[in-house]
Amino acid sequence: MSGKGKQTLRLDKILSHMGVGSRSELKKMVKQGRIRVDGKPVKDSGVQVNPDVNVIEADGERIEYREMIYLMLHKPPGVVSATEDNRDKTVIDLLSKEDRVFKPFPVGRLDKDTEGLLILTNDGPLAHDLLSPRKHVPKTYEARVLGNVDEEDIERFKAGIQLDDGYETLPAELTVFHREETEEGVFSSISLIIHEGKFHQVKRMFQAVGKRVVYLKRVAMGELELDADLTIGSYRELTAEELDLLRK
Repeated sequence: MSGKGKQTLRLDKILSHMGVGSRSELKKMVKQGRIRVDGKPVKDSGVQVNPDVNVIEADGERIEYREMIYLMLHKPPGVVSATEDNRDKTVIDLLSKEDRVFKPFPVGRLDKDTEGLLILTNDGPLAHDLLSPRKHVPKTYEARVLGNVDEEDIERFKAGIQLDDGYETLPAELTVFHREETEEGVFSSISLIIHEGKFHQVKRMFQAVGKRVVYLKRVAMGELELDADLTIGSYRELTAEELDLLRK
C-alpha cells in the first residue's frame, strides 16, 4: 500500500490526526468496513499507508492528510488571543471543529479590544521566526486617536518613543490620514508601523505623547495584509503566496 513520496504512516495516526476518531473508535470503524484505502476496506487500523499516494476514505469521504495549518483571522474586539481562557471567549472558539483538531495557536497577540489580522498556526518554527525580537517583523496598525496627532508626533515616533517603563521603542512610521473636530475633541485617523510587539505598545506610545487610542486595528504583518473581504470574526486558510510572504 505504500508508494513514493512522503514516508508511510500508520493509518490510525493519520485518521486521528485529521479528527476522524480516537484509536478505539477507528478500530470499530475498520471492523464495520467504514474505512477504505484505494477503494478497498482495510482489515487493520495500524496498517502503513502513504498519504501522498494512497486514497484514504472514511464513511465514503476522502481524507486529505496534512500536518500544518495556517489561518488568517479577522479578530473581533472582545475576544482574547489565547488558546484557552476561563473568563473570555478565545480566538480558538471561533474556529470550526475540523480546524481545532490541528491545535493551532495565535502567533503573538492582539489586545482584547483590538481587532484585525491574527495568524493562527501549529507551525512552531514559523511562529518563532515571526515573533523573534531579532527579526523585527513590521506590524501595521490603523487607529483612531483622541488628540491632534501632528508633525511633532511623527518626528518623535520616528526617533523612538520612551514608554512608561523606560523602554525605548525602535523607530516607528506614523502617518496621519485626517483629523476631525467633535464636541469631545479632535480625533486623528492614523496608520502606524512598529517593529516590535511590546504589551499594549501602540496605546502606550500614544500615551507617552499625551494622546489616547480609542480604536485599534492591525492590518498587516510583514508583507501579509488582512484580506479586506474577511468580515470581523471570520477566517480562512492562507494561500501559498501569502505563506511565502510570511516566510520572507
